[in-house]
Amino acid sequence: MDLTEEIDQVASRAEDQVEHIESEEATKHALIIPFIKALGYDPYDLQEVIPEFTADFAEQKGEKVDYALMQEGEPAVLIECKTAGKELSIDQAAQLFRYFQVTEARFGLLTNGVKYRFFSDLEESNKMDERPFHELNLFEYNDQEVEELKSLRNSTFDLDQMIDAAHDLKYRKALREYLEEQWQNPEDEFVHWLTDKVYDGRITQNVRNQFRSIVEGALHQLVHDKVRGRLSSALQEEQASAAEELSPPEEEEEEELPEGVVRVDGEIVTLEEELEGFRIVQAILREVVDVDRVAKRDLKSYFNVLLDDTNRQPICRFHFHSKTKRIGLFDEEKNEERIQIETLDDIYDHADHLRKTVQFYEENK
Repeated sequence: MDLTEEIDQVASRAEDQVEHIESEEATKHALIIPFIKALGYDPYDLQEVIPEFTADFAEQKGEKVDYALMQEGEPAVLIECKTAGKELSIDQAAQLFRYFQVTEARFGLLTNGVKYRFFSDLEESNKMDERPFHELNLFEYNDQEVEELKSLRNSTFDLDQMIDAAHDLKYRKALREYLEEQWQNPEDEFVHWLTDKVYDGRITQNVRNQFRSIVEGALHQLVHDKVRGRLSSALQEEQASAAEELSPPEEEEEEELPEGVVRVDGEIVTLEEELEGFRIVQAILREVVDVDRVAKRDLKSYFNVLLDDTNRQPICRFHFHSKTKRIGLFDEEKNEERIQIETLDDIYDHADHLRKTVQFYEENK
C-alpha cells in the first residue's frame, strides 16, 4: 500500500473518530499513532518510536516531548501532540524548540491529530524555524501534499533529501503566500517591477498608480484563463470517456446540475462526478433494495453512499477530489479498501460487491 492510500485510511478514520475525542491521550490513540504507522514506524518498537522522549538540558530537567521517531539510534523527528480540535500555534511548540538544541533531530512535528505542521532548522542550525516548511490537513489535502512526506517514511528515510525538500517547500510556500497578497492588493514595489518590464518611459508615482489596476487586472485575467483552460480540458476528457448515461430518480431531478458544474455547501464541494457515481450505485442496487434507502452524504475528504442514511451501514465511498480517483469498498467488518478507477464506468466492475454489502446488512439487522 502506498503512502497516499495509507494517509487516506488515516483521514477516513479521523472523519469517523474526531467528534468523539475529548483528550490528548485519546487523540494520540485514535489519530496520531495511526499516522505514525502510516509513515512506516512501529509505535510499539522502542527502537523506532520512543513515547515521552526525555533529554535533559541546562534550563530544565525531565521535560518530555510526546514521541521521537528514531533513525540509527538517534531521534530524527520529534512530535508534540495536542488535543483534536485545539488550534495549533507556535507557542505550543516550545518543547520542540528546546529539544532541537540538545538532540540530533532535524525535524519537528506539531499536531492535533488532524492538522500536522512540520518544522526544521533551515535558517539556523540546531534552532527550529518558527515557520513550518509543510502542513497537512487530513480533512483537506491532495496527493502532492502527501507525496512531499515520502522522504520521512521509515523505509526510505533520507536526511539530505528531506532537508532539500523542506527547503524547497518552505520557500515555495512563502513565495506563494507573497504572490497571493500581490494578487489581492499589489504593492508599489511589485507594480514598479512589472511595469518596468513593459513600459518604456520613466516610472513615476502617477504611472505606478495607473498601472496598479492594470497589474491587478492582468493577474486576475491570467488566473481566470488558466482555470477556464483546465476546466475545459477536464470536461473534454470526461466527455471522451463518459460512462453510460443514467436517468436519475425523480426526487433527484431538481438537484441535477449541468455536466462538470459543482455544488458548494459551506466548505463542502460536491462534484457532478460524485452525484453521477451515486446514481450508478443506485441503479446497481435496485435489484436488492428500495432505491430510496440508498442515501448520500458528502464530507470534505470523501463522498459517502449509505444504506438508510446511517454511518453504521456504509455501502461505498468516492474519493474523487485528488488526481487519482478511488472507490472505497467495505468488508463485513466495515474495513475500507480503496480501489483506483479510471472512469465512472468502472463502478460497474464492483456491482457484485456492492450488492453483497447491502445484502449482508439486510441479513444482520
